[in-house]
Parts: sequence; structure tokens; C-alpha cells
Amino acid sequence: MSHTPRSLRSRAVLTCALLVAPLIAGLSGCGGSPDPLSAKPYDAADQISFSGDGDGRKANPDKPLEVTAKDDDSRITDVTATDAAGRYVRGELTDDGRRWRSTVPLAAGAHYTLKVSTEDSNGAPGRRTVDFTTSSAHRLLKVTFGPKAGEYGVGQPITAKLSRPVKDPSARAVIERALKVDARPAVEGVWHWVDSRNLHYRPQEYWPAHATITVHSNLKGIRIGGGLYGGEAKSLRLTTGDRLEALTDSGTHQMTVKRNGVPIRTIPITTGMPGFDTRNGIKVILAKESAVRMTGASIGLGAGSYDLMVYWAARVTKSGEYVHAAPWSTGSQGYANVSHGCTGMSTANAQWFFNTVRLGDIVQVVHSNGEDMATFDNGYGDWNMAWADWRKGSAVASGQSDATPADSARLRPQA
Repeated sequence: MSHTPRSLRSRAVLTCALLVAPLIAGLSGCGGSPDPLSAKPYDAADQISFSGDGDGRKANPDKPLEVTAKDDDSRITDVTATDAAGRYVRGELTDDGRRWRSTVPLAAGAHYTLKVSTEDSNGAPGRRTVDFTTSSAHRLLKVTFGPKAGEYGVGQPITAKLSRPVKDPSARAVIERALKVDARPAVEGVWHWVDSRNLHYRPQEYWPAHATITVHSNLKGIRIGGGLYGGEAKSLRLTTGDRLEALTDSGTHQMTVKRNGVPIRTIPITTGMPGFDTRNGIKVILAKESAVRMTGASIGLGAGSYDLMVYWAARVTKSGEYVHAAPWSTGSQGYANVSHGCTGMSTANAQWFFNTVRLGDIVQVVHSNGEDMATFDNGYGDWNMAWADWRKGSAVASGQSDATPADSARLRPQA
């Protein structure tokens, strides 16, 4: 039996160790278990489902978008949903990674891209990208703004006519917040619900002179409530001219016309006689008619009472009150009220007034024995309502609703 010296055995062991070490190092570098996060993401289609997927049907915008992990061997780590413009849909992921749910409404008839990140039980990452479209709304609310584009006086209210009636305060708040009015110079204003289909917008005071006012709607695709969605609306741009005001004093029988606060003309006038007293209050010029036929029958008098053509007529009420030429009453102008409710003046003064004013300019009547101008049902009497009362007609300014603002129903970048 031979024996190897201890020193030789030690050198042999050391040599083997030196030879094996590089081999082990090489094996761990090529054949070991790599970091799962460094692997290329796998297709996670089989691990997730979402509420708009499956049979080709479009997603329902009335319901939240949901992404769910199908089994216990995987979990969702991140979800990103964006619309065609790249805006994000906010949502919440449960702590266990089993479900993600959108927290803001989706728009109707809109395209979205959904990107989902997952990981399996070994920590390997998965990815899935899905494009889907929400169904179009069957009930659309269209908005028509008024008046027509152009230049107006500083008393011209903005109007919005809805294609369907809306009575719910929360739905009204959504609509108000989406109907935008911007003025340069800037001025505070509020929408007021005249009825369930009509809104008026005005500042606390008149519009600034030489302002630019733009009106547009952000309602398109927005869920309003009760299955109703916002539809199309054509934007509007208005400008104002000088601040022109005509102060009609039925007591002194004089009209004072001011431009930007400075009197430019005083005109002898006649207003409504007893029984036909001119309405008190602030009115806005609705139309200019160089010639209009006026009859007694239109105000309830007999057919033969009067029937004549009237010239240089500026209309201030729907019921037929005008500022116009009245050459037949020049002897009373400046002294007595002898008309059937209109403001009459000489032909020369009426022509000057007609050529000076524009639609939306202000005509205010004081010291008449007539009734007060109605706020809405006989023209634009909007300015006769106190500002505090005007704000009460707003679902937003009055605090009638704590509904989610319409802007939040749109897509915002996630924080």
C-alpha cells in the first residue's frame, strides 16, 4: 500500500480547487437563474380580462372600465388608459393586484388604448396592450349658442338653447361647467337657467366696451346623467363696441344718450299714455327695422284705430315696443306722453338714433307709470335682476349641486 505525502495531497487539492473555481464561475454566468425583471415581458393576454373585451362589442361608457386578473398565479402591477389625444383615465388598483377600476367616466364614442403590466408567481413581467372604443350615445344633448357672431352693445346677454329639457340639478351643473364663456378684458359672469332648455349668461355689470367674448362647449361625449350625453355645439365669437346707453325719462319726456358715460345727445320724446304706459326698466335693442307696419289690432284696439308705416324703428321688446320716428306727435314730444307704449321722437332724431345704436345697446326707462320690464319672456330684461338673484338661477353658483365638474369627466393626466 502506497502513501502519498501530506504535502503532495495538499498541493493536489489546491490545484483542483483552482481549476474548478473558474468552471463554477462560468456555469453560474451562463446556466444559472437570471433576475426575472430582466427578462423580456411575456404576452399577458391569458392572465387578464377587461370589461370592454371579448366579443367585439364596444365598451359601455355608463360603466367603469375594469381590468381583472384571471387566476391566483398572477397579479396586475400597473394599468395605463389613454384616449386618442393621449389624456389619461384615472383609476385605482386594489392592494392585492387583482383588479383595476377607472374612477372617472369614459366619453361616449371615443377610442382608448389600455396598457396592462402583470407578473406571474415567479415574478416574471407580462404586458398586454388593447385598443377599444366606447359605444356612441343614443341620447345626445346639443347646444346652440346665441346671438349670431358679430358686434353688439354691452348689454347683450349670451344664450344657450338645449335640444332636450334638463331639470336635475346635478345634470345642470355638469352642463354649466362645460359651457365656457371667456371675455377679454376678463369679467366674472354666471349662467342662469331661464327654464329647462334655455340658459342666459351675463356679468354682474354690463360687458366692457370693446371686449372680445368667445363661447364654446366642452360637453361632447360627456355623460350628463340619465343616459344623456353631450353632443356637438358650434363655438361663438362676439365683440362689443362703445358702451351706449339711452336713458328714457317718461317724467321729463327727455331721452339722454350716452357713449362711454358721456352724454352725446338729448332728445325730446313722448312715451306711453295712461293705459298704455311704457314699461320701466332696462331693455336691450333686439332688432333694427327701417320701416315697420304698426296697427291698433296688434295691441288689442279695434281694427280701424290706426294702421300706418313707422320708420327708423329700434325694437326693445318682443311684444312690439320700439323707439321710432313719430312725426304726428312732434307737438307733444318733450311735453306729454301720448303714444301707445313706444318711445316716439322726430324723424331726424329717430334716424340719428337708428344709425347710432346697435343690437345689444341699452335702453333704460325710468319714471313711467307702467309695469316693470319682465326679465326673460319679452326680450332681454336680464339686467333688471339683482346679481344675487341671478346667481341663484345657476346650479353651480347657487350651490344647488355638488356634482362632479364636467371637466373631471374628461380625461386628465394622472398625478
